[in-house]
Amino acid sequence: MAAVQGHLSNGADGAEGPDGADTADGDGTPPAFRHAVAGLCAVRPRPEVELSPTPPPRRLAPFSYALEAVVAADTAEDEDEELAEGRLILLHDPAGHESWRGTFRLVTLVHADLEPEMAADPLLPEVCWSWLTGALEARGVSYGRPSGTVTRASSHYFGGIGEREPSTRIEIRASWTPEEPPGTEPGRVERLRPERGAGPSAEAAGVPDTAAHLAAWCDLLCQIAGLPPAGAAEAGVVSLPQRRGPQPR
Repeated sequence: MAAVQGHLSNGADGAEGPDGADTADGDGTPPAFRHAVAGLCAVRPRPEVELSPTPPPRRLAPFSYALEAVVAADTAEDEDEELAEGRLILLHDPAGHESWRGTFRLVTLVHADLEPEMAADPLLPEVCWSWLTGALEARGVSYGRPSGTVTRASSHYFGGIGEREPSTRIEIRASWTPEEPPGTEPGRVERLRPERGAGPSAEAAGVPDTAAHLAAWCDLLCQIAGLPPAGAAEAGVVSLPQRRGPQPR
């Protein structure tokens, strides 16, 4: 999959350039934010994950960037079926934010439909939350101040739509602070001499590894969708079973 491009929001004026993309090189856009967004745009997820830019919120932080993702079935008969979907928002406040304990914050919403019997598991919320933290830890990223909710909701149908099977949805709302490399001042960007073929992470120090955070988020999406880990099967990794009849787009 090709790297994603995206929409940036500058809370100061909200100006956007061609195709809805903010003029990231314009006045007022911090270099640290540009480097963080470049890291997100460089990610190429596994084939089942479709990443695309989406307009970010304008009032949560002075600068923001957003991506949405869909996990689609990987078989010929289900190629247009969705297994899970989500949204990831990068927030940046150069002045820092007391509750974030940093200048960046990642916010996400992830949800998927499940088999009704899976939702009856009393430990399901704790397991789903551990998938988020486990995905971040598996990618070796530093993060702090995680918070969020895990919600499960069941729907039963009556009357004219009574023939539908009961459905259950799991939803994860979460946010965390992507921590900057140790030994750097918050928000400080140092330009380094990039090596041949190096990505955005080699061009700046003092900026969180947003590419790794996005990769971990994609891992979470695949796990909640019921997909096995990429590559060879991994011992000790449990995914939710795929639900009956994925929802068409």
